[in-house]
Amino acid sequence: MISLKALESLKGIFKDRIFKIPDYQRGYAWTTRQLRDFWEDIVNLPSDRFHYTGLLSLKEVGRVDWAGWNEERWLIEDRGFKPFYIVDGQQRLTTFVIFIQEIVSLIKDLPENNDKREEDIYIGTFNLKQVKEEYLVVQKPPQFIINTYKFGYETDNPSFRYLRHRILNEPDGGSIQETFYTLNLENAKRFFAENLASYFQKNGVVGIESLFKKTTQNLMFNLHEIQDDFDVFVAFETMNNRGKKLSNLELLKNRLIYLTTLYGEDEIKNDERAVLREKINDAWKEVYYQLGRNKQKPLSDDDFLVAHWIMYFQYTRQKGDDYIRFLLEEKFTPQNIFGKTEVKVTSVVEVSEVRDSVDEDDASETEVDERIVLRSKLSPKEIEDYVGSLKSAAVHWYNTFNPINNADLTADESLWLDRLNRIGVAYFRPLVTVAFISPGVISTERVKLFKEIERFIFIAFRLGRAFSTYRNNEFYKTTRQLRSGQLSINDICKLLKDRVEEWLKPETGFEYQSFRGYLQRLYKNGGGFYDWNGLRYFLYEYETEKVHQFGNRKIDWSYFTRSEKDKVSIEHICPQTPNNEYWKKAFKGFSKEEKEALTGSLGNLLPLSSSINSSLQNDSFPDKKAAKLNTQGEKVRRGYSDGSHSEIEVAGYSEWNADNILDRGLKMLAFMERRWNIKFAGEDSKKDLLFLGFLSRDA
Repeated sequence: MISLKALESLKGIFKDRIFKIPDYQRGYAWTTRQLRDFWEDIVNLPSDRFHYTGLLSLKEVGRVDWAGWNEERWLIEDRGFKPFYIVDGQQRLTTFVIFIQEIVSLIKDLPENNDKREEDIYIGTFNLKQVKEEYLVVQKPPQFIINTYKFGYETDNPSFRYLRHRILNEPDGGSIQETFYTLNLENAKRFFAENLASYFQKNGVVGIESLFKKTTQNLMFNLHEIQDDFDVFVAFETMNNRGKKLSNLELLKNRLIYLTTLYGEDEIKNDERAVLREKINDAWKEVYYQLGRNKQKPLSDDDFLVAHWIMYFQYTRQKGDDYIRFLLEEKFTPQNIFGKTEVKVTSVVEVSEVRDSVDEDDASETEVDERIVLRSKLSPKEIEDYVGSLKSAAVHWYNTFNPINNADLTADESLWLDRLNRIGVAYFRPLVTVAFISPGVISTERVKLFKEIERFIFIAFRLGRAFSTYRNNEFYKTTRQLRSGQLSINDICKLLKDRVEEWLKPETGFEYQSFRGYLQRLYKNGGGFYDWNGLRYFLYEYETEKVHQFGNRKIDWSYFTRSEKDKVSIEHICPQTPNNEYWKKAFKGFSKEEKEALTGSLGNLLPLSSSINSSLQNDSFPDKKAAKLNTQGEKVRRGYSDGSHSEIEVAGYSEWNADNILDRGLKMLAFMERRWNIKFAGEDSKKDLLFLGFLSRDA
């Protein structure tokens, strides 16, 4: 049942109320786009107009629940405040709280207020102490030890600690675990701090006071109070989709917590129900910590949920949202709790005879009692096992994306995970993650698996040009089979080797025609090997082999993959437009098509250890080998001779002509054979793949 109240301003809503975000709610999800819309609404609203802000759905908290709120109970019992759960509208209320806090901080930090108490600093006719007590935090007199927040989270999770200590500036926060959601809180704080500072520069204190007044008095909410617990969970799933849509992981958390409320006491006692709910919260806390652990590259929660579905449940060929339909419409449903199945329960009853004498042995016998009871199709234990698996998988999911300098990984694990990320791990990340959580799998076995996956990806996808979904159904199934112990690492490695055999033909050599056909299409578009999507990875690995031989890595992968208009990381040694007299002479006698074949061939492509201005690319080969100087004698760019190991190798050639392009290309294909254990039929096959069949080695 829902009761509708009249429109209320933020000032009216916060009067004598305490707001808590319940545990089934997601954290703060607004990003810059929503913050910008919010800011523009506030700034552009005329001061004499009201603006409808939306629906705020609340559920009053019963005494049983708020009796355990140590920091809020005094306001409820002594001052008559009413506690409410926020069912819908927490994103907007969180934003208002952060916005008001940043207004308070800006005013407090003005030079003229440096030595003043909060009681003596005003925003309009309200001093800062009044503002904070109205919307943010109230201290309990007379000791003022307890800080009671008007708005916060029910459970002690990282978001609440972050809100208190990083956003609302309560001191002595200590170390605080950061999550996917705390990144959004931090972003909102920074966004408002920067925009308020800019607005203050243009409009002064009067402008800030106007924003505060419009925020607290001109923005109006429709207030809904929900009475029934059932309606709360339904409302959460439906109402929240009007704003920033809930992710599937967020919907699933709400669903699982809702399901814990449906079991009868014959299946789960209240203390067990509370523990199960706590385990769900702990699992999601860990998941969102891991997803947001790398602030520069937070991970997708839905990607993680899909991957875990592949790990945990019997995989069927994925089509769109099959996974979430399975989770929310087949597995974790109220019907599977209300729908009962018969279970035979056997209990042992001991029957003892009562004796008068303690000197005689007591006669006793055992009786077996068998009875049939009804149990839910979905047991509480299944929910516990599922959320426990989510929790344990989260850190390994993070590690697969962030292997460098990761203390959880061995050096070899880190090395090969980095390779998989560089080549593009395709659909293998769930399998890679499961290798860390499957019982009995040791580090050397994982590395063996990673090597075989990397080889499979390079041969099947980068050379064989297989579709991106090639064999994905098969390897998704092996993921669950590895987790359940039905397959071993050796079994999967053998399967990976078997599946690339269609390209590796010992009797005729590596079947490269599909790769050559792909390259031919690239040549028609003017690119050749330069546009091959495996080129950067291949050249980086070619360079890495030389690093192992000579030491001193000179190419950074992050730079190597950047493409900027005035910089290149891969150079055509013989330029695509060879206007320099050196190049005209070196390739005299070749047709236009042959020159294009030479320019775009693998041996003519060179990874650079530093940026190079595009205007220098037409230099002659001798000039490219040496450092380039400007008119003041300053080095504009390094030459090949003091560049990467690949550059030094090229600098060893006295000239750069067609023969040397072929010679270097053959060396690079020989490396390909060594590195990925493939074998071409012979040199003619290699020349054909390089599009240099018109050249003779004796020319």
